[in-house]
Amino acid sequence: MRLISESRLAAVLSGLPGSPRVVAAGNFATPWHALRVLDGAIADYRLFMLNAQPGVPDRAGVALESPFVGAGMRGKPGLRYFPSRLSLVPLLLKGTLLPDVVLAHTSAPADGTVSLGVEVNVLPAAIEAVRARGGLVIAQFNPRMPYTYGDSVLALEEFDYAIEADEPLSTPAPRALGDVARTIGERVAGLVPEDATLQLGIGAVPDAVLESLRARGGLAVWSEMFSDGVFDLEKAGALASDTPITASFAFGTEELYDWVDRNPRIRMLRTEKTNDPSLIARQPRLVSINSALQVDLFAQANAARVHGTIYSGFGGQTDFVVGALHSPGGHAIIALPSWHPKANVSTVIPRLAGPVTSFQHSYVVSEQGVATIWGHDSATQAQQLVDHVAHPDIRDELRVAGRALGFPLR
Repeated sequence: MRLISESRLAAVLSGLPGSPRVVAAGNFATPWHALRVLDGAIADYRLFMLNAQPGVPDRAGVALESPFVGAGMRGKPGLRYFPSRLSLVPLLLKGTLLPDVVLAHTSAPADGTVSLGVEVNVLPAAIEAVRARGGLVIAQFNPRMPYTYGDSVLALEEFDYAIEADEPLSTPAPRALGDVARTIGERVAGLVPEDATLQLGIGAVPDAVLESLRARGGLAVWSEMFSDGVFDLEKAGALASDTPITASFAFGTEELYDWVDRNPRIRMLRTEKTNDPSLIARQPRLVSINSALQVDLFAQANAARVHGTIYSGFGGQTDFVVGALHSPGGHAIIALPSWHPKANVSTVIPRLAGPVTSFQHSYVVSEQGVATIWGHDSATQAQQLVDHVAHPDIRDELRVAGRALGFPLR
């Protein structure tokens, strides 16, 4: 590994032939300095990122690729969306989408190693794939990146070049929980068994669920990601002290990043492990809590598309729904408000018009109530969704539409 200047890195990258595929750390750990150097050095390339945030290169010559679309790529002309469960994305990178360059955002070196910090995800698989074909692995060393343990720790020999850039990590904008989110959080928390293992995402509803669980004890976390709500559970004594907190990436405040730095309680694993349904199923009483844009009377959830256009993607939802259903005592929960405030439409609709993200959940929860899905026939599922999840203003309309679909709704 050679530590070089940004100008020297630009010279190295400018010599790459053709239109190379570049895999860059996504979510909230983008190596912005390294990415800017690459973008200035290469006229044409393919940029592959997960949940890319605003600011990624968007110009002629840059082909954007993603299996999970973030705000930085959403709605961009020419975006290539690759439908895939997150657990299978490493296979894409080792098969049909072979990378030529990997840009990683790491901690400062220590004892011959660096850590991928708060963003492990598919990067280990991408690094293995690019090294197998003689490509380049480039690190952006950042002293502010926490040093986390697990699959995040890599030897310096895994990298060809590195640059140094001291820059703050992304943090979420402060937001207050509204009454709807709090009500949903309380309802979901009531479905979480004692000594459960939790999987949650980012957003108001997951935050509200975690807030409602602070008085518990013996909880564990096996999740694709975690944020400050998990730290709050730790401070409240709600987490089992003998069980590591397992995830693939993290996003939160500087206080969260300080907590995860060199914390043996935190185990950051590669996506093939955290999102493997068979490994998820081995976690006792795993409760998967995910959101959706819409659910229909067939108890199917859409968390990926708006008006037929890709909004995000499968992500880890399908992995965790399947894993949770096979976990002893586990549940797969979809939690969402009954009414979309911005679009001013019901989130419960008669039938999805586009692809389904996930189905066969244990429960669907809104601020209106809880629909028990698993173990009921399809007619009862539809009835519960209308009576307990849908907004009162739309229930009569749903009953009429449901009867036309063959459900004997009352």
